[in-house]
Amino acid sequence: MKNDFIWGTATSAHQIEGAWLEDGKGMNIWDAFSHTPGKIANEDHSETACDHYHLYETDIAHMKALGVNGYRFSIAWSRVIPDGKGKVNPQGIDFYNRLIDSLLAADITPFITLYHWDLPLTLQMENDGWLSEVTADAFARYARICFEAFGDRVQHWITFNENWCTAVIGNGQGNFAPGRISEDEPYIVAHNLLLAHGKAVQNFRRGDFAGQIGIANNCDWREPFTDSDEDRAAAQEALEFFFGWFTDPVIFGDYPAIMRERLGDRLPRFSPEQSEMLKGSSDFLGLNHYTTHYASREAVVPDQIKADVGNGGDQDDQQVYLHHDPEWPRTSMGWFVVPWGFRKLLNWIKARYGDIPIYVTENGCSVAADSKEEAVDDQFRADFIEGYTHALTQAVEEDGVTVKGYFCWTLMDNFEWTRGYNMRFGLMYCDFETLERTPKASFHRYAEIIRTQQASSTES
Repeated sequence: MKNDFIWGTATSAHQIEGAWLEDGKGMNIWDAFSHTPGKIANEDHSETACDHYHLYETDIAHMKALGVNGYRFSIAWSRVIPDGKGKVNPQGIDFYNRLIDSLLAADITPFITLYHWDLPLTLQMENDGWLSEVTADAFARYARICFEAFGDRVQHWITFNENWCTAVIGNGQGNFAPGRISEDEPYIVAHNLLLAHGKAVQNFRRGDFAGQIGIANNCDWREPFTDSDEDRAAAQEALEFFFGWFTDPVIFGDYPAIMRERLGDRLPRFSPEQSEMLKGSSDFLGLNHYTTHYASREAVVPDQIKADVGNGGDQDDQQVYLHHDPEWPRTSMGWFVVPWGFRKLLNWIKARYGDIPIYVTENGCSVAADSKEEAVDDQFRADFIEGYTHALTQAVEEDGVTVKGYFCWTLMDNFEWTRGYNMRFGLMYCDFETLERTPKASFHRYAEIIRTQQASSTES
C-alpha cells in the first residue's frame, strides 16, 4: 500500500450520537420509526445510543490508540437544520466543528457523509420524503451549508450512504424508515436521491471548495453459479441492478441498459440536463461490502446448495436466483464470509468504471455474544478483518485496482437499526448502561494490521 493510504473506521450519526432532541436537534424518520411499537427488536431506540455527542473526545482517543489516520462519520441533517429546510441550528454546527477540530488535532482525517438514512421528519411528512424532488433541493441546500461551515478543514465528502437501502428496504420492503411498501416507489426514490447527489455536487464544484466529493454505494459480489452463459449473465445483471443502479448514473449519466430493458416506463428518465449534471459527478467511488452469493438464471437448488434471498432491486425485476456454499462461515447477521468475493468485486468495479479511485467505506461483521467477556474475545471478527484486508491488498498490489482507503465498520457496538442493540459490529464493546467502551481482540488485530501495512509502505 502507498504511504497516503487511509486506514480508518466508520460510524453513522443516528447509530452512535444519542442526544436525540438535545441542543436544538429536530426529529428524523428513524426517531419516529424507532418509537413505533413493533418496529425495532426489544423496542430499542437511539435516544442515547453510545452518547458519542458527549463522549466524542473519548472515542477519538480510542481511534488514536487504534492507529487509524481516517474517520468516516455522518452528519445528522436534523441536528444542523431541525426541519430540514429552514433555519440553521448553530449548536449543531458547533458540535461538528468541535468533532472535526478534535480529529485534526489527533492527526485523523475526517471523511464526512452528508446522509446516512436519517431524513428530517418534516420533509417526510410534508413532501413524502424522497418521493419528491423538493427533498432533493432541500438536500442540496443542506449540503451547501455543510460545505461552507466545514469545507475549510474537510476535504473528503460523501453525499449519500447506501441509497439502495433507502430505496428498497425503506420505500419498497417497508422494513426500514420510513416504512413504505411498494414495487415501483423504490425506483422513484432512487431517482430523486441521484438528483440530490448531482445538485449537491454542483454546489460543491461551483463553490470551488477544496477536496473531493463522491458517493458510497453498497454491493455484494455475485459469482456465477455455473460457467454457463445464462449464469454468467445472471451474475452480471445482478451486479448492475445492485451497484450499477446507483453508480452508472454518476459515472455515465444514465442507468444500466438492462434496467431500462426490464423496467421500461417504471424506471424514471433523466432529462438531458440532468444526465449531464450527473455524468462524472463522483471524484471517487465509495464501496460498502459485506458478503457474496452465487447467482443463477434458473431456480436450480442441488442438495448441497441452499437458495438464498438476496438484494439488488426487486427480485422479480432481476430474474436472478441466489445461492451459497454451505462451507462458507456466517456472521451473526447470517452474512457469508467470502474474502475472495471482495477481491473479485473490486476488480469488477475497475473493469466497469475505469481507474476511478475507490474507498472501501464499510467492511465488517457482527459477532454474537451473550456476555462482555465473550464479546471482547471476538476472534471471528479479527479473522474476518484480516481475511478481507488481505484480499484488498491483493486487489491493489497484484491486480492494480486503485483503492485509496479502507474503513472498518464499525468503531464500537451501536444501534443496529431494526436489530436494536442485539447485533454488535464494533471493534469496541459498548456497555449501553454505563456507556463504557472496551477494545476487543479485533481492535488489537486491526491495529496490528495497520502498523504492519504502514511499516511496509515506509520501507518500500
